[in-house]
Amino acid sequence: MKKIPAHYAKLKERHGSLLEAVETLGKAAKAAGPIDAMTAELIQLAAAVAIRSEGSVHSHTRRALSHGATPEQLRHAAILLTSVVGFPAVAAALTWIDDVIEDA
Repeated sequence: MKKIPAHYAKLKERHGSLLEAVETLGKAAKAAGPIDAMTAELIQLAAAVAIRSEGSVHSHTRRALSHGATPEQLRHAAILLTSVVGFPAVAAALTWIDDVIEDA
């Protein structure tokens, strides 16, 4: 993966113990079941789309790519949410996903 985004690095610098706890929780959640890493990232990507979190969409797009997801899979994960979160949220998320894909 590329370097940590500046905003995340700043948060980690200012609130190190909190971010360490969040990272540990994320690792524990992923280790708690049988879902493979790529699928886990696609699930988390979908959740990020649902809450319209641009930073999380960027993060989980990068992570999913690092675990072998294709751009088509990433875009499809977002498109599947159209009937749940609406087209405007999905359209925005697709631009955020493309931000990362185009930068990769």
